[in-house]
Amino acid sequence: MSRKAANIISAQIILKPDCVLGLATGSTPVGLYRQLAEWYEKGDLDFSQVTTVNLDEYKGLTREDSQSYYYFMNENLFHKVNIDKDKTFLPDGTEPDSEKACRQYNDVLASVGRVDIQLLGLGHNGHIGFNEPDTFFQTETHCVTLTDQTIKANRRFFESEEDVPRQAYTMGIKTIMSARRILVVVSGEDKAEIVKKAFFGPITPQVPASVLQLHSHVTLVADEAALSRL
Repeated sequence: MSRKAANIISAQIILKPDCVLGLATGSTPVGLYRQLAEWYEKGDLDFSQVTTVNLDEYKGLTREDSQSYYYFMNENLFHKVNIDKDKTFLPDGTEPDSEKACRQYNDVLASVGRVDIQLLGLGHNGHIGFNEPDTFFQTETHCVTLTDQTIKANRRFFESEEDVPRQAYTMGIKTIMSARRILVVVSGEDKAEIVKKAFFGPITPQVPASVLQLHSHVTLVADEAALSRL
């Protein structure tokens, strides 16, 4: 699964060396990033002109915090390839003023131009980025109070559930949907029901990923278990 998804991203880099990649964090893309790093080591990929923008970042964590997404991206990809760190962008989790942090990241996203391919995982409740189930689709970067389900799902990365941040900055649905192409990577039988709802159920902000049905170029790469309800 990871190799298939990595193939899609590597093809984008080869076809357009100065592409803009939208990146995701969490356990799902780790294998994908490992594969990209291996291909770089072999001389098959060149990241020197690539720009990246990440979906989200926890509010309140410093970049040095081992659970921050800035730290995650450096450990899993950026330190392993020849990417220009000045062209890698994430929301500023250390900015306490939510409005300011979101405005700054919206400005970054506007400055880098349209994302060529946006990588997404899929939460158990259908969240993409940290866009949680809601009564409407949030458009641009915003501060999210994480649901209990998301906090419990992310608990495995922290010492205890109390250590999991309660808020995060995330790209909005409109920003995600503006990417030229979207790549969704999902694994595990525990995601089978939400895959079915997201891609074959009604389009509703209660299942944020369902909006992807309206995008003209979405690729879903999943293992057999995650696709078992289809």
